[in-house]
Amino acid sequence: MHAIHDSAGLWTLAWRRLRADRLAMAALAVVAAFLLLLAASASGMVAAGWEEEVALNYAPPTFAAPRAAPPPSSAPGVPDAADSAPPANEFDPLAADLRELRATLGKAVAEPAGGRAPSLPFGADKWGHDIILKTIKGGETSIVVGLAAATLAVGLGTLFGAVSGFYGGIVDDFFNWFYNVFTSIPSILMILTVAAVLQQKGVLTIVLILGLTGWTGPYRLIRAEYIKHKAREYVMAADAIGASAWRKMFSHIFPNVSHVALVQVSILVVGFIKAEVILSFLGFGVPVGVVSWGSMLNEAQSELILGKWWQLAAASSAMALLVTAFSLFADALRDALDPKVK
Repeated sequence: MHAIHDSAGLWTLAWRRLRADRLAMAALAVVAAFLLLLAASASGMVAAGWEEEVALNYAPPTFAAPRAAPPPSSAPGVPDAADSAPPANEFDPLAADLRELRATLGKAVAEPAGGRAPSLPFGADKWGHDIILKTIKGGETSIVVGLAAATLAVGLGTLFGAVSGFYGGIVDDFFNWFYNVFTSIPSILMILTVAAVLQQKGVLTIVLILGLTGWTGPYRLIRAEYIKHKAREYVMAADAIGASAWRKMFSHIFPNVSHVALVQVSILVVGFIKAEVILSFLGFGVPVGVVSWGSMLNEAQSELILGKWWQLAAASSAMALLVTAFSLFADALRDALDPKVK
């Protein structure tokens, strides 16, 4: 007799496909590294002192810091800079004051007040905060917003889609009307409407704004899956043994469509991390005292005019790396969970 082997399930096959995709595993490693950094930041192990003023205002990155000027020569016959400056005259009454101001500023740069560093590995902001620590702390807020808002949006979309697709009839018509109302209004106007109703700032507010306006995509996909699965034999068998409607929806059908919800979470996280930047720019972002990548980019607008580019570069690079890795992993996960892909 031939040995009987259990056939691999959907998740086992999906994991095998993911492991065979080197790009997907590299993207997963990057996402996992960001999540570990988030946990370390939330626990205070990393970036706990990001608010400390450790450097001069707008201290440049170490690799871009200007070299210190050599001390003035005291050799005989070589005039000092102060001696070589043109004397004040009646045509330039501010010359002496300007020389004194330049000397004072030069001394302040040469000897930073309070022991604050003149430069940092990736620079400082206008308050002297370390940009690297600030980027790590900002990533904690942005990633939490993306994950929580995506979970809320997919949870609402799954609930509405399951009820609409399973019951059909008047229930389906009502949810379709509700869906059409949301999709007929431009997303930015819907976001502004929810923000105006909530009337407060904070991480919870951003999560509610994004979650309550982002459920339409998951709803459409989950509804289609429930319409397809409710006529399958295993659902009819559950109906024959007297299973309730909610048990059939969430104990029998949902495990077979859960991969759709999971992929939607991974896709929406990317969009919501970017949306947090837009909300911060519009003034509905995190409150004062809380940092995020969006608030850093908002601050960097005025800094860029002054030629201080390092905060913009740090926040943009971190966000681009995470969003790219999450997008690559979401695409690979969607292909791995598709039963039609061999």
